Amino acid sequence: MHLNEFLAQAAAPQSAQQGSPLGMLLPMMLLLVILYFLMIRPQQQRAKQQRKLIEALKSGDKVVTASGIIGVVITVKDKTVSLRSADAKMEVTKSSVTEILQGSDATES
Repeated sequence: MHLNEFLAQAAAPQSAQQGSPLGMLLPMMLLLVILYFLMIRPQQQRAKQQRKLIEALKSGDKVVTASGIIGVVITVKDKTVSLRSADAKMEVTKSSVTEILQGSDATES
C-alpha cells in the first residue's frame, strides 16, 4: 500500500506550483542573450575581419592561405588571387587567404 500512495502522489498534478509566464521566459531570454554574446557575435566579427582582409589584398602582399601556403600576391581578380611561392605560381580563391603577413608598402624593421 505504501508504494501505491507514493506513486499516486508523484503522478498528481502540481497545480499549486504554477509559475508566472515571466518567470519561465526570463531564464530562456537570459540563455539567448548569453548564446548571442558567446557564439553568434564573435562569428560575425570574424566574418567582418575576413571581408576587410580580402578587400585589402593587393599585388605584392605576402599572405598565408588556409592550407598553410605562404606566398606573394601577383594579381588580384574578382574571386581568385594569383600567388608566387618559391618557384611555383598558383591561383587560389580569395576566401582561402587567412592572413596578410606583410603589406606591399610595409618595410621590415
